[in-house]
Amino acid sequence: MHRNRKATPRAVTARSVSLALLAALAAFTGCQRGPSNGPTVSTTGPGGCPAAQTTARAAVVRAERTDTVWNGPTGGPGAVSGKTVVYVAQTMTNPGVAGVADGVREAASVIGWNVRVIDAGGSPSGVQAAMSEAVSLRPSGIVIGGFDPGSTSQQVDRANAAGIPLVGWHAVASPGPSRRPELFTNVTTRVEDVARISAQWIISHSNGRAGVVLFTDASIPFARNKSELIRKELATCSGVRLLAYENIPIPDASSRTPREISSLLSRFRNRWTHSVAINDLYFADAAPAFRAAGRQGSGPPFNIGAGDGDPSAFQRINSGQYQAATVPEPLSQQAWQIVDEFNRAFSGRPASGYVAPVHVSTAANSAGATAWDPPGYREAYRRIWGR
Repeated sequence: MHRNRKATPRAVTARSVSLALLAALAAFTGCQRGPSNGPTVSTTGPGGCPAAQTTARAAVVRAERTDTVWNGPTGGPGAVSGKTVVYVAQTMTNPGVAGVADGVREAASVIGWNVRVIDAGGSPSGVQAAMSEAVSLRPSGIVIGGFDPGSTSQQVDRANAAGIPLVGWHAVASPGPSRRPELFTNVTTRVEDVARISAQWIISHSNGRAGVVLFTDASIPFARNKSELIRKELATCSGVRLLAYENIPIPDASSRTPREISSLLSRFRNRWTHSVAINDLYFADAAPAFRAAGRQGSGPPFNIGAGDGDPSAFQRINSGQYQAATVPEPLSQQAWQIVDEFNRAFSGRPASGYVAPVHVSTAANSAGATAWDPPGYREAYRRIWGR
């Protein structure tokens, strides 16, 4: 993982020193492009960062633990009967969005509610149309599944005026209730924690020396914020260099990612040692391009997804196929939390305030699982609901 380091030119005369400095300056200047409308990048610099490495290693060890216990709510209102919830999905091609939809169906069947899922297809116009349809159905509640409520403000206002509670999943930057836009609550891990641990995993895994490519979808505020936080955390280690900051919208990932991977491999070659993406699906789309270039599935580059931990990501990790780690959302647990938050809203109670802690899954700690499904939440929510 240190093969990306360039040898320092040896100067034997004053003239050769000058030439070497000029060549280095030219190379540095040539690397200042900001690919895909991202920030300026650099591929040179000192290696190692002992203090940051120590902090990163300790954080990763904590996040990789699997012997966790339920630390969420243990009390709340009993089940309110006869409710219908509409889940508006930004796009069901996003495995995280789809995984939460499945979990909402599961939890709703336990509490005794009906669920309808509307796939917005990933486009702004599709989201607006899906939200309009959801509001017109006058359900008991609406889930904003993975998109910015600001992109459909008129429909959100209509739902608020009709007294339909809205619960977001990855809808705004922070977990908990939101006033602008008005959401009963937003269910997500803390984006700061996810971004920090994904960058710390790279710092720890690389021993403080890495050339990194970061993949994001700048059209989604939550994703854009996450990638900026990842970039800032990577910058805490002087031996880590951001080679490229690639903006690929999630709906376009299957068509654009293979081309971008081929181009990046041509540009950076062995300097590219690690990748981080705001969603695991980028690495599913990247695998054919890596394979075509003759790269081994076990890396480098070593790839980590900063969400969402869908089954295909775990399969790639467990089989050593172009992904080394993920920072998974506990999708099913969050779905059950969404149903519980609606039950609190229907009962006139405040939101629970629960935020799931971050976790890092690798082949070493996943034990062949295809999801991060922490123990205890199903039993806890059943007890709360009386089911």
